[in-house]
Amino acid sequence: MTTCSTHVLDAALGVPAAGLEVFLSTADGDTLATARTDDDGRIRWDAPLEAGGLPADLAPATYLVTFATGSWFAAAARETFFPHVQVAAEISGPHVHVALLLSPFSYTTYKGS
Repeated sequence: MTTCSTHVLDAALGVPAAGLEVFLSTADGDTLATARTDDDGRIRWDAPLEAGGLPADLAPATYLVTFATGSWFAAAARETFFPHVQVAAEISGPHVHVALLLSPFSYTTYKGS
């Protein structure tokens, strides 16, 4: 079974980005799952579907992980340059972790473990 997770940190404040909405989609843009980061800024898409998980095992392919950064910053009355951050990632193997370090005017992403 191939699973995917993410961890988002607010680098400007030095805290996890809790409550950030994230979408996992196919490369064609078909949304497979939507979830919000927990208090630690994490999402694991291997939970049951009703808990924000995936409907089935992920086939090896390119997927899009889209972070709704604009609405998240707006909810905290913070300005941002990015309405969203979208990461295209090749997801294969037993588990892929897509991490995001976020600030209002910059971001970086990497393949975590």
